[in-house]
Amino acid sequence: MPEPSRIPDVTPSPEDIVRARKMLARKWAYLLQSAVAIPMSLDGLGEALSTRLDEICALLHAEPFTGDPAEQIGAGLAKLGYLGPIGLRRTTDVLGRGLFALPEFGQVERYAQRIALVIGALGSGFTEATSESVLTQQESMQKSLLKAVRDANWNLKESEARFNEVVTSSTNGVLIVDLEGRLLTTNAAVGDILGHTQEELVGVPLLDLIAPGFADMLSDAMADLVSGAAERIRQSQRMLRKDGEAARLSLTMSLLRGADDERSHFVVVVEDGTELELLQSELKRQSLHDVLTGLPNRQFFTTHLETVLRKADPEFGVTVFHLDLDAFGMVSNSVGGRVAERLLQHVAQRLRVVMAAEKAMIAKFDGDEFGVLVENTAATPTIGEIMKSINDDLLLEPTYVDGHGLAVSVSAGVVHRPSVEAEPVDVLRAADTALRRAKVRRRGQWEVFHPAQDVLDRRDHAVAVAMPAAWENGEITVRYRPIVQLANGEVSGVEAALHWDRPDAEVLDHDECAELAESTGLILPLGEWLLRVGAGQSAWWRQRGQFDRSLVVRLTAHQATDADLVSRVVGVLDETGLTVEQLAVSMPASVLLVTDAADNLGTLADMGVHMGLDDFGLGPLDPAAVSDLPVRSVRVARSLVDRRSPYVTALLPLLSGSGVTVAVDGIRSAEQASWWLAAGADFATGEHFGAAGTPTEFLKRLEKR
Repeated sequence: MPEPSRIPDVTPSPEDIVRARKMLARKWAYLLQSAVAIPMSLDGLGEALSTRLDEICALLHAEPFTGDPAEQIGAGLAKLGYLGPIGLRRTTDVLGRGLFALPEFGQVERYAQRIALVIGALGSGFTEATSESVLTQQESMQKSLLKAVRDANWNLKESEARFNEVVTSSTNGVLIVDLEGRLLTTNAAVGDILGHTQEELVGVPLLDLIAPGFADMLSDAMADLVSGAAERIRQSQRMLRKDGEAARLSLTMSLLRGADDERSHFVVVVEDGTELELLQSELKRQSLHDVLTGLPNRQFFTTHLETVLRKADPEFGVTVFHLDLDAFGMVSNSVGGRVAERLLQHVAQRLRVVMAAEKAMIAKFDGDEFGVLVENTAATPTIGEIMKSINDDLLLEPTYVDGHGLAVSVSAGVVHRPSVEAEPVDVLRAADTALRRAKVRRRGQWEVFHPAQDVLDRRDHAVAVAMPAAWENGEITVRYRPIVQLANGEVSGVEAALHWDRPDAEVLDHDECAELAESTGLILPLGEWLLRVGAGQSAWWRQRGQFDRSLVVRLTAHQATDADLVSRVVGVLDETGLTVEQLAVSMPASVLLVTDAADNLGTLADMGVHMGLDDFGLGPLDPAAVSDLPVRSVRVARSLVDRRSPYVTALLPLLSGSGVTVAVDGIRSAEQASWWLAAGADFATGEHFGAAGTPTEFLKRLEKR
């Protein structure tokens, strides 16, 4: 049976197509160069073959299709060098396999015949061109032999005249030096390079023109030429100009011999390397600087940081700022890349102005990030003063680009007075860590790196990355805790919670598990699993008549904004048989400003799911969210439970009057429960009412009530 068409799951992007073609061209070039003689570098051959591969691919895509133009491609391939039968065989092998592997030719049934015809036409053109080349080479060889005989009879004066013409017109300096090292003659270019006339140089010892410290190197090389140890030498040299300055030169010297093979003269060719050195310096500068802003790049910054760290003042040290523009992506998406680039240039200029009074290096990192290295003194402003100056300058003095008035704030991670023994990469990592912590809070903030906090963060990160394996191994389970009516103490619902019983380590509760999973993205599959297990358990209890109250599941910010949240909930309900009326879902109040979260809340509420808000009372817009969205309950933020915030307690009667119930989490005593009941709360959870337990433990606690 014929093999079915291979249709890619995803249409290849232009970048994927270009990348795949380059890889095939590189492989083609490597196989050819390893088998045949081609007078090209591997990179040069790769570029030539990449061009021909693009032409082949264009033929295969063309409509109507014809493989005849591939003959010209084959003919051009034969001109690259002596490929012969081996080169043709390597080419057909590479293309025969490689073209089918390109993502753009995934439809085998469509392209199989075309590829075969193109490869055949290419081979035909290659063979014909090779035959013509052989005949041409034979004819050329005959002509060359005849020309050589004629050239051998040329007059010696004519040869000398032509040689002199070439030397005279050359932009490189040419010197004829006798065996004792004295200049016999030079061309005019030497005078341009050294500032001497040709007459002034005749009879001057060559070594007298060499700068101090370089003469011995040239003298040794001349001795090697005379002894036969070398046929030609090439050195980077310094020759003295007439004004005493040293000219940077590339010097090539060889030894001329007469008809009797006796040593005759030295021929020295010097090439002025000043422009080349300037070009090399400019290329080096460009490699260490950002093209857009002209600032040093991360590589330059890192190298400079290492130098400065080792020489830092022991009392004041240095301070490293890792800056990030807030909402830069929003600017780029709304007004375009050109305006965003102008904004980056503006920020670079303002940073120069703000830090002008300090001994500081400002660098441009990737994207919209900058680095600032300050060598502190007694007069250096505090970190807070520097950050305030930067943000005030950028926010209060907007720049106008194409009619857009743009002002941005900057968040920063700061490493203050790192050890002189610290590695630059570690300092930059610490600054980046502090920056990420600063951006967790809100825009325009800065955070100083603290080693103790870093140790805790690394520990949390290690635990977070171990979660998937722990989940797979069954260490993470679902526990259930009662939701109690404060008025009468009756259990009105059950909350499903994560529980990680770690071997040889402390147990992690739901909040800790959710926070760790949120940081890695595991929360989406783990949260769906929690909902499925909890819904299945609740449905099982209902079938057996053991517990028929609502199941409550809390979502994280990532879950609340998940575009697939509604479909996940619907899928779990269909799978477990739990009804929408039997499910209560809550999400953090802080995410409701995100459109996806508000849409998810409204859709689930329309379906009949009981929707609630967590961490209520932390934001000034929380009361507005309750009135604007179909919210049926709120849960007071745990941080406010012990403080018994007057602001929150003043809202409770208003919420109750609008039909919204109020729950309090973290109740540890009867006294707390009584206080919140009097304040207007309806429901509560916490240690006072029972910790989260297994399904069996939950039912046993119900029986004791």
